[in-house]
Amino acid sequence: MAASPVKIFGREPSVILGAVAVAVQFFSAFVMDVDQDTQTAVNAVAAAVVGFAVAYMVKDEGTFASFVGLGQAALALGMNLGLDWSADRQAAAMAALTILGQFWLVRDRVTAPVSREALRLVA
Repeated sequence: MAASPVKIFGREPSVILGAVAVAVQFFSAFVMDVDQDTQTAVNAVAAAVVGFAVAYMVKDEGTFASFVGLGQAALALGMNLGLDWSADRQAAAMAALTILGQFWLVRDRVTAPVSREALRLVA
Protein backbone atom coordinates (compact mmCIF):
# COMPACT_ATOMS: atom_id res chain seq x y z
CA MET A 1 0.00 0.00 0.00
CA ALA A 2 1.40 3.41 -0.97
CA ALA A 3 2.07 5.97 1.72
CA SER A 4 -0.40 8.83 1.87
CA PRO A 5 0.89 12.12 0.47
CA VAL A 6 2.03 14.88 2.80
CA LYS A 7 -0.70 17.42 3.42
CA ILE A 8 -0.65 20.98 4.74
CA PHE A 9 -3.97 22.27 6.15
CA GLY A 10 -5.48 19.04 4.79
CA ARG A 11 -4.38 19.80 1.23
CA GLU A 12 -1.47 18.72 -0.92
CA PRO A 13 1.38 21.25 -1.29
CA SER A 14 0.64 21.88 -4.97
CA VAL A 15 -2.87 23.07 -4.04
CA ILE A 16 -1.42 25.48 -1.48
CA LEU A 17 1.03 26.89 -4.05
CA GLY A 18 -1.74 27.24 -6.61
CA ALA A 19 -3.85 29.15 -4.11
CA VAL A 20 -0.95 31.49 -3.33
CA ALA A 21 -0.38 32.15 -7.04
CA VAL A 22 -4.07 32.94 -7.57
CA ALA A 23 -4.13 35.19 -4.48
CA VAL A 24 -1.10 37.13 -5.73
CA GLN A 25 -2.66 37.53 -9.17
CA PHE A 26 -5.98 38.62 -7.64
CA PHE A 27 -4.21 41.12 -5.38
CA SER A 28 -2.31 42.50 -8.35
CA ALA A 29 -5.43 42.80 -10.50
CA PHE A 30 -7.82 44.34 -7.98
CA VAL A 31 -5.94 45.84 -5.03
CA MET A 32 -2.50 47.10 -6.00
CA ASP A 33 -0.49 46.98 -9.19
CA VAL A 34 2.29 44.46 -8.63
CA ASP A 35 4.78 43.91 -11.41
CA GLN A 36 5.58 40.49 -12.84
CA ASP A 37 9.00 40.28 -11.12
CA THR A 38 7.44 40.83 -7.71
CA GLN A 39 4.72 38.25 -8.39
CA THR A 40 7.41 35.78 -9.38
CA ALA A 41 9.43 36.54 -6.26
CA VAL A 42 6.41 36.08 -3.97
CA ASN A 43 5.59 32.77 -5.63
CA ALA A 44 9.22 31.65 -5.30
CA VAL A 45 9.22 32.40 -1.58
CA ALA A 46 5.89 30.58 -1.21
CA ALA A 47 7.41 27.56 -2.95
CA ALA A 48 10.42 27.72 -0.61
CA VAL A 49 8.13 27.91 2.45
CA VAL A 50 6.05 24.95 1.29
CA GLY A 51 9.19 22.99 0.37
CA PHE A 52 10.62 23.59 3.83
CA ALA A 53 7.34 22.63 5.50
CA VAL A 54 7.16 19.37 3.56
CA ALA A 55 10.82 18.53 4.25
CA TYR A 56 10.33 19.23 7.96
CA MET A 57 7.10 17.22 8.15
CA VAL A 58 8.63 14.14 6.55
CA LYS A 59 11.88 14.50 8.53
CA ASP A 60 13.82 14.68 5.29
CA GLU A 61 17.62 14.76 5.45
CA GLY A 62 17.49 17.89 3.26
CA THR A 63 15.55 19.91 5.82
CA PHE A 64 18.56 22.07 6.63
CA ALA A 65 19.21 22.81 2.95
CA SER A 66 15.57 23.72 2.43
CA PHE A 67 15.71 26.00 5.49
CA VAL A 68 18.72 27.86 4.07
CA GLY A 69 17.01 27.96 0.66
CA LEU A 70 13.96 29.49 2.32
CA GLY A 71 16.18 32.17 3.84
CA GLN A 72 17.78 32.89 0.49
CA ALA A 73 14.37 33.14 -1.19
CA ALA A 74 13.09 35.48 1.52
CA LEU A 75 16.20 37.66 1.19
CA ALA A 76 15.77 37.75 -2.60
CA LEU A 77 12.13 38.77 -2.16
CA GLY A 78 13.14 41.49 0.28
CA MET A 79 15.73 42.83 -2.13
CA ASN A 80 13.15 42.73 -4.93
CA LEU A 81 10.68 44.68 -2.79
CA GLY A 82 13.20 47.42 -2.01
CA LEU A 83 15.30 46.14 0.90
CA ASP A 84 18.55 48.03 0.47
CA TRP A 85 21.18 45.97 2.26
CA SER A 86 24.86 45.91 1.47
CA ALA A 87 26.51 42.64 0.50
CA ASP A 88 28.09 42.49 3.98
CA ARG A 89 24.72 42.82 5.69
CA GLN A 90 23.20 40.15 3.43
CA ALA A 91 26.08 37.80 4.19
CA ALA A 92 25.69 38.40 7.93
CA ALA A 93 21.96 37.67 7.75
CA MET A 94 22.58 34.43 5.86
CA ALA A 95 25.32 33.44 8.34
CA ALA A 96 22.91 34.00 11.24
CA LEU A 97 20.24 31.97 9.46
CA THR A 98 22.74 29.16 8.86
CA ILE A 99 23.76 29.09 12.52
CA LEU A 100 20.11 29.01 13.63
CA GLY A 101 19.44 26.20 11.19
CA GLN A 102 22.43 24.24 12.43
CA PHE A 103 21.24 24.61 16.02
CA TRP A 104 17.55 23.99 15.39
CA LEU A 105 17.55 21.44 12.56
CA VAL A 106 20.85 19.61 12.54
CA ARG A 107 21.85 19.30 16.18
CA ASP A 108 18.99 16.99 17.17
CA ARG A 109 19.13 14.86 14.00
CA VAL A 110 22.82 14.08 13.78
CA THR A 111 24.35 11.52 16.11
CA ALA A 112 27.97 10.95 16.92
CA PRO A 113 29.49 7.84 15.35
CA VAL A 114 30.79 6.79 18.78
CA SER A 115 28.53 6.33 21.79
CA ARG A 116 29.13 8.05 25.11
CA GLU A 117 29.85 4.71 26.73
CA ALA A 118 32.58 3.96 24.18
CA LEU A 119 34.16 7.35 24.88
CA ARG A 120 34.18 6.61 28.61
CA LEU A 121 36.03 3.36 28.00
CA VAL A 122 38.73 5.14 26.02
CA ALA A 123 39.22 7.93 28.56
